[in-house]
Amino acid sequence: MANFSLLFCVVVIATCGLIYELIAATLASYLLGDSITQFSTIIGTYLFSMGIGSYVSRFFTKKLLEKFVVIEILVGFLGGILATILFLIFNYVAEFQLVLYFFVSAIGILVGLEIPILLNILKDELEFKDLISKVLALDYVGGLAASLIFPFFLVPKLGLVSTSFLFGTLNSLVALWSVWIFRNKLETLKSLAVFCSLVVVSLLVGLVFSEKINDFLESHFYSEEIFFTQKTHYQKLTLTSHNDEIKLYINGNLQFDSVDEYRYHEALILPALQTFSKGPKKILILGGGDGLAAREILKHSEPEQITLVDLDPKMTEVFSQVLKLVELNEGSLLSEKVKIINQDAFVWVRENTETYDLIVCDFPDPSNFSLGKLYSQTFYEKIKQRLSENGTLVVQSTSPKFARKSFWCIAKTIEKVGFSIKPYHIFIPSFGEWGFVLASKNKLNFSREFPQNTKFFNREVFTAMFLFPKDISFLEVETNKLNNQILVSYYTKEEEETNALFH
Repeated sequence: MANFSLLFCVVVIATCGLIYELIAATLASYLLGDSITQFSTIIGTYLFSMGIGSYVSRFFTKKLLEKFVVIEILVGFLGGILATILFLIFNYVAEFQLVLYFFVSAIGILVGLEIPILLNILKDELEFKDLISKVLALDYVGGLAASLIFPFFLVPKLGLVSTSFLFGTLNSLVALWSVWIFRNKLETLKSLAVFCSLVVVSLLVGLVFSEKINDFLESHFYSEEIFFTQKTHYQKLTLTSHNDEIKLYINGNLQFDSVDEYRYHEALILPALQTFSKGPKKILILGGGDGLAAREILKHSEPEQITLVDLDPKMTEVFSQVLKLVELNEGSLLSEKVKIINQDAFVWVRENTETYDLIVCDFPDPSNFSLGKLYSQTFYEKIKQRLSENGTLVVQSTSPKFARKSFWCIAKTIEKVGFSIKPYHIFIPSFGEWGFVLASKNKLNFSREFPQNTKFFNREVFTAMFLFPKDISFLEVETNKLNNQILVSYYTKEEEETNALFH
């Protein structure tokens, strides 16, 4: 029974340890951006710290059972409070990353200590070859379990705060169970039992109230009242409101503010419509799950069909059902002309064979490789195949002021595949200077009458859009290829510089 208990601990150690690091990496990618970098550096730091812990374990030679229980309960406690602490300090501590990597390193060192201590405890009970094979096999099983349940169940169903408390509690219960199993061998039985019990109770309380804790943390993260928030399989959606103002955040990053979103969406759609004398009939919107781009198309043209491809079904569902959001997009997603497809745009464009008069790429900024592929030369080559001979493409292209290299990288990449391009920009109070790229297989001509029922767009604005002051003018940059994704590197560096400038 004792041997079984310790071997079971291996699975718990491996599962919980990896879960904690996945929580840290996910939180870091939400709060700091660039998920690839965050995951890579955090998992690398965790593994390195485990190595330190394993090396230090050579100095642990006495009272191994007591030390194992103490380490297990410390891992449970640190892992249990991990998400809460990181969320809490993000807005208040300048050196957030120091605290982040302290937790990552501390948990890694403690987990690295546990396995060698377990091996030393079991070495007199099992033959060496059986001991190593069982411990390592169970360690890998635990790692597999964590990697599967974290993205497919824990994050979408429980969220990071609840997951952190849940696995911290599990860790602590295993420590308490170990105290019971080895009660006849522990010299400090009572103190260990009390210590374990206090940690278990405190983490259980945190687990029970994790939803309220999460609401409290988010209320301090956002300055407005949250009326919808959900972690979907793909991203975290948060909608806030204040009076009549609505804001959408994805993974903590502002996507639009209803106070001035009309500037963005009129600028995204109306210059493209100006290239059609009679208006486009078949339109493809990639991204734009909020229905705001579709709203502008329906308001200012008479298409036969709009196909909207957005990865996240929750996004299109919320903007089709929540009254204040339906009012904002004027029911565009409920229109009979709009066909909604929830699929990865990269895959869908590659597999689809239809052609469209107007293609609108309204993706989030290229902050990671998953998004960066949607701005790649490979993707635009596929887009070109889906665009009719006299069709028009328009691409949201981030800020030419705060992400100047990124903006011109997008423009150059579109041009590289054989498009004739016209970059342009506008000012949006919520975001600053913002850029777009118009493209066509042929020379772009503007022949349509200017619409009257606009809030922002007119002839004078249209003329000014294509003029670039010196500080946002063209820069020599590389094209964004799928195998190197230089755009993500440009954007990540420029985002860090912008954050440093404003903080």
